[in-house]
Amino acid sequence: MRVGCPKEIKNNEYRVGLTPGSVREYVAHGHEVIVETNAGVAIDADDGVYQAAGAKIVPTAKDVFDQSDMIVKVKEPQPSEWAMLREGQLLYTYLHLAPDPEQTKGLVESGCTAVAYETVTDDHGGLPLLAPMSEVAGRLAIQAGATALQKANGGRGVLLGGVPGVLPGKVTVIGGGVVGLNAAKMAVGLGADVTILDRSIPRLRQLDDIFNGRVHTRYSTIEALEQEVFSADVVVGAVLVAGAAAPKLVTREMLSGMKKAAVIVDVAIDQGGCFETSHATTHSDPTYEVDGIIHYCVANMPGAVPVTSAHALNNATLHYGLQLADKGLQAIAEDRHLRAGLNVHRGRITNAPVAEALGYDLAEPAAVLQVA
Repeated sequence: MRVGCPKEIKNNEYRVGLTPGSVREYVAHGHEVIVETNAGVAIDADDGVYQAAGAKIVPTAKDVFDQSDMIVKVKEPQPSEWAMLREGQLLYTYLHLAPDPEQTKGLVESGCTAVAYETVTDDHGGLPLLAPMSEVAGRLAIQAGATALQKANGGRGVLLGGVPGVLPGKVTVIGGGVVGLNAAKMAVGLGADVTILDRSIPRLRQLDDIFNGRVHTRYSTIEALEQEVFSADVVVGAVLVAGAAAPKLVTREMLSGMKKAAVIVDVAIDQGGCFETSHATTHSDPTYEVDGIIHYCVANMPGAVPVTSAHALNNATLHYGLQLADKGLQAIAEDRHLRAGLNVHRGRITNAPVAEALGYDLAEPAAVLQVA
């Protein structure tokens, strides 16, 4: 198969879909790999490194899309990219379709087959291709929140770790999954006073054991959520409903009860955000203020640390990517975890949460896959 990797074009996105190490693996499996020039410069991999790994370098994204049977990316295709997709072409990347009707329409009209990293599953009920970027984003959330909290950046002027004789800042983490766990680890490491809210009692028990009393855990009721959000200096939104739009847990009305110039970091913004007042921002303009509360809602947080995140992402995506390259649609038909990742196929929506969120008729993956 001809596997293509274009350069990412989303605002300040520096990751790359295929590292040179991944290129070597595809080539070793007998595939041709086509990479857009300078696709990997932000991870210290120039065209020469890719050529040494066995890739063919082409000058434009159009060359990649025109010459490839399968496109491997990081972020969802932008309008200029979904216009280059064609019927029968495989797309393997993050999509986050539920809050994005325009992209969904573009993919449906292209006729491509789109597998979304964020809905591929594993035997343990996890989301293995989402997990590494959730780890990165969770850790970055505390760095971002601490920076936004500085007075010069519009925040309250609180040091999260405090100093002897002065109480530390308070961090509230909504959601105890991968993002929440990693955010709490970073916040605890800085010396902050940390509370995690979740609705899974078994998960709260796990978190209590992991942190050995260094964080507070609370079952997430309306009352508990209000109390913790109102008392926080930084609130991290770390709620995920796989494939679906994130629930709006913090309303605009609740902002009036928060400390003035407190900071919200909405890591769920890729799925629409879990704060009613959230809208996506970029690394070049990451924050805005609503009712005196600073909002940080960058939709591609791991793009800020591409050397770390591109390699972490490739470690996770390579296994399934090679299956797709080796077997094509047969890989999706045979592997239920890849079928869970199938979101769009030849003009049909094949993921239930996406179909429900955007009003499409659901096409069951097993029914629409026609494998010879």
